[in-house]
Amino acid sequence: MSPRRVPLPLVPHHTASRSATTCRYRCGNACAHEAPNTSDNEYFGDVVRRAMSRRGVLRAGGVLALSVGGTAALSGPAAAGPGAAPAARGRAVPGTDFAPVAPNTRDGVVVPEGYDQAVVIRWGDPVVAGAPPFDFHHQTAAAQQAQFGYNNDFAGLLPLDPSGTENLLVVNHEYTTETHMFPDYDENNPTEEQVRTAWAAHGMSVVFVRRGPRGLTPEPSRYNRRITLDTEFEVRGPAAGSRYLRTSTDPTGTRVRGTQNNCSGGVTPWGTVLSGEENFHQTFAHADKVTDPVAKQRLDRYGVKGGESERKWERFDRRWDVTAEPNEPNRFGWIVEIDPHDPSARPVKHTALGRFKHESATVKVAEDGRVVVYMGDDERFDYIYKFVSRGRIKPGAGAHTRRHNSALLDDGTLYVAKFTGNSPAAEIDGSGRLPADGAFDGTGEWLPLADGTTSFVPGFTAEEVYVFTRLAADRAGATKMDRPEDIEPNPVNGRIYCALTNNSNRGSTGNAGPDEVNPRSGNKHGHVLEVDDDTTGTRFTWNLLLVCGDPNDPGTYFGGFDKSQVSPISCPDNVAFDRHGNLWIATDGNALGSNDGLFAVPVDGPERGRAKQFLTVPVGAETCGPVITDTLVTVCVQHPGENAPDAQHPTSHWPDGGNSQPRPSVVAVWRRGGGEIGR
Repeated sequence: MSPRRVPLPLVPHHTASRSATTCRYRCGNACAHEAPNTSDNEYFGDVVRRAMSRRGVLRAGGVLALSVGGTAALSGPAAAGPGAAPAARGRAVPGTDFAPVAPNTRDGVVVPEGYDQAVVIRWGDPVVAGAPPFDFHHQTAAAQQAQFGYNNDFAGLLPLDPSGTENLLVVNHEYTTETHMFPDYDENNPTEEQVRTAWAAHGMSVVFVRRGPRGLTPEPSRYNRRITLDTEFEVRGPAAGSRYLRTSTDPTGTRVRGTQNNCSGGVTPWGTVLSGEENFHQTFAHADKVTDPVAKQRLDRYGVKGGESERKWERFDRRWDVTAEPNEPNRFGWIVEIDPHDPSARPVKHTALGRFKHESATVKVAEDGRVVVYMGDDERFDYIYKFVSRGRIKPGAGAHTRRHNSALLDDGTLYVAKFTGNSPAAEIDGSGRLPADGAFDGTGEWLPLADGTTSFVPGFTAEEVYVFTRLAADRAGATKMDRPEDIEPNPVNGRIYCALTNNSNRGSTGNAGPDEVNPRSGNKHGHVLEVDDDTTGTRFTWNLLLVCGDPNDPGTYFGGFDKSQVSPISCPDNVAFDRHGNLWIATDGNALGSNDGLFAVPVDGPERGRAKQFLTVPVGAETCGPVITDTLVTVCVQHPGENAPDAQHPTSHWPDGGNSQPRPSVVAVWRRGGGEIGR
């Protein structure tokens, strides 16, 4: 029986809960600095205002619609959703029938009544055969190379048998927080052993897990593998061998040592995993000594700044010093691919997918068999991209088929998105209030950047487009967005959903103001974008499914659903789907005073927009990498207790309790006694 529906408790507004330590070590305090995008490419608030001043309100709407080919508005249930009256209460949509978890600040994972949970694997647990037991006070690089890495973000669960009993769990390790990893860490004088341990804590883990009555249990296996900052990667695609990728240790520009800052990702239809390299900029030193203006502009656009780096890695390897190896930063910021089914397979960096601060990459197969990859650049005022392959996918699961399909990502067209709103500019006032037509919506165009050796951007070679993609997208005139993070296609309705986490600088002096696709100034709660894309074409329509925040705030929107019956949600980050097509959203940086969490949201029908909180994570933690199956949900709990200043003053003791140090971990949740999630 469905639980009785009651208005959900709210928590008061205050600033985002993300700690100073997290900001420092995850992204190098990016939000404390001006956004790297200082380009003057126009955003659509400017376009609308000029059109209105020339032609008047009515004609402006028609001109803008025609400018992107007159694409029709969203059809079907989505078209009715955005402007619909508040839906009536009734039985919950399948997959979302659970009693929502109330906002809280507990030091633990809180799940709905009737559900159980267990930790699957935690930082320092063994992965590779021979891994020593975790010892927080005596951690070494050799031990960490064989153990589960730090700060797990994306997770993919790949079944090895039809029953889903045997699986490969593939997890990203986004960044290291040395002040919380080492009890004696001196930030001004890290030891070489600490630095090498941090290198080993980055990257990815592949772990064999067995499904049982208490979630997932890791087991020794030939599949188990660690990928770190010392693992060799193959560079493929049109920029492989580029003069901008060559270094003294790799004069060919085709072999890169390691991957870092791996944020979200995606599981491909052919059974490999894509992973996005994000905040790589912070590990490089001495950009202030670069005098060449072109090189300086390129470093600035990616946020590579001067002086010593935060972690002082350059003291132990010259590749982190841009004066010694000026091309080394260009070897990060790519989408990487690993084949978890073949531990001997060298991982790949795909240059055809462009270089920026990749949050993720997810694949949709078009009707004609071509593959389309959707990607976001997680920075304030940066862009949304897609890639369309030239070749077509082959069915099957063998190694040869996986290699064929992987090669599709090396040949095709890279695009960046330009959005047009359909409301008069005067109705987009930065408050988040809906315009007169009852929806933030419009049309859009994919602007081609490059295809193979052909550049579509004036003043850029194709090689430059791939390596300095941000600058090429600036020149093309893409729409500046509010931190586009995870972007995924819905397997049921076919539409594309993007989490835009926040942007406190929207509308501030010298920065782009609100427009219909980013409608709030000082946007601290973020929003969720829904796109109906002409998959392999260049036209799309869009609307905002959610404008997040306190439901009592008139500047929030929940797909037209009755806001007294939704969970407050702030800072959407990762997205996933269940088999019913419900959108699941993980949050990062809840600015409403509660711990971060995981939410289920129907996207079609009378409960469209009804956000319900399924779980919350511990104090100081972020919810990452949700995996949603019929009978199991997993999340990565990243940086628990990172609101503490250091390891000597922990604010969390999760997951082990007592006086233990907090450890990033993967958690599984299931219905007590069995049964489907949310049924």
